[in-house]
Amino acid sequence: MTTIQQKEKATYFRELHYTGKMLVLPNIWDPIGALLLESLEYPAVATASASVAYANGYNDGENIPFNDLLILLNKITGNVAIPVTADIESGYADNDIQLRKNIQLLIDTGIAGINFEDTDKKTNALLPVETQCNRIRLIRKVSDEKGIPLFINARTDVYLHDNNIAGDEAKLTEV
Repeated sequence: MTTIQQKEKATYFRELHYTGKMLVLPNIWDPIGALLLESLEYPAVATASASVAYANGYNDGENIPFNDLLILLNKITGNVAIPVTADIESGYADNDIQLRKNIQLLIDTGIAGINFEDTDKKTNALLPVETQCNRIRLIRKVSDEKGIPLFINARTDVYLHDNNIAGDEAKLTEV
């Protein structure tokens, strides 16, 4: 896939979020699933970290080796004409240098978007809001440097963590 083709997919993927219609993104974990959904005329597909991990013999939570994830994403994007967005959990990175490198490698697979979580995989706690905002800014900067308008679905895991917050309303207020 050329950079121009990937840029077009990423732009199209972003536009799909602003049509006024619900965007349904079935999750897949391999190329055949992506091909099946493309044949059913879905406009895009998404990977799910849990299904990708489990289908490859690992538990969810960034346990699949990052290189294996890259190989799989290359296979998926190389087999479909529609945009692919990847669930990259927290980016498989312990620091900003590693995150920068990983985002570069992920963009090189041909993906059009990412799901990016706010859980610290070492502590299993939510990252501070400012830390997560800085990580998102870093991803956007790398994306801009590579010339790919990567769609970033910044996901919060507030409902997966207790954090001593009482009730759903308090959880939403806290975030």
